[in-house]
Amino acid sequence: PEVINGKTHKATVVDLSPWVEYEFRVVASNSVGIGEPSRPSALLKTKAAVPVVSPTNISGGGGSRSELVITWEPVPEELQNGEGFGYIVMFRPLGTTIWTKAVVASVEASKYVYRNESIIPLSPFEVKVGVYNNEGEGILSSISIVYSGEDEPQIAPAGASALSISATEVEVSWQPIAWNRHTGRVLGYEVRQL
Repeated sequence: PEVINGKTHKATVVDLSPWVEYEFRVVASNSVGIGEPSRPSALLKTKAAVPVVSPTNISGGGGSRSELVITWEPVPEELQNGEGFGYIVMFRPLGTTIWTKAVVASVEASKYVYRNESIIPLSPFEVKVGVYNNEGEGILSSISIVYSGEDEPQIAPAGASALSISATEVEVSWQPIAWNRHTGRVLGYEVRQL
């Protein structure tokens, strides 16, 4: 803080955070040094303001068929700037122009799940998440790409063949399923004995 003239008996403290409790002390100084601080003032909360920080680490993915799962890192309480804090989630299929908007009215929220039967498995969506409180809407995050949930593979592996190795072992082989939007990521195969 700046040194205040000895004849001045009040000062304006600037650059405080909105909607945060503060207490203050005053110390007197002269050419010899600095004296003892005053007793702390009563706690005073600054006025609320529109949030100025957007959520970070916007990501998501996974979920079930026909779902778009969006996640983010929650905004800490000291940056919420007022009561009535919540999140604004906006998303659209990649390459389209119309945003879908959802409001998540929970301070602790870190996830939103959109369900719609028309969502194609593993479709890319542009996603951004913002904040609001009783004072108004804050800024939105930058755009992130999040993929909708996968579906189970719609085609079976081809070319299954078996080769007898011993009296108790058979080696089974097949052609792997090529990745595409409809098959999703094949994480493994199951060999069934008929």
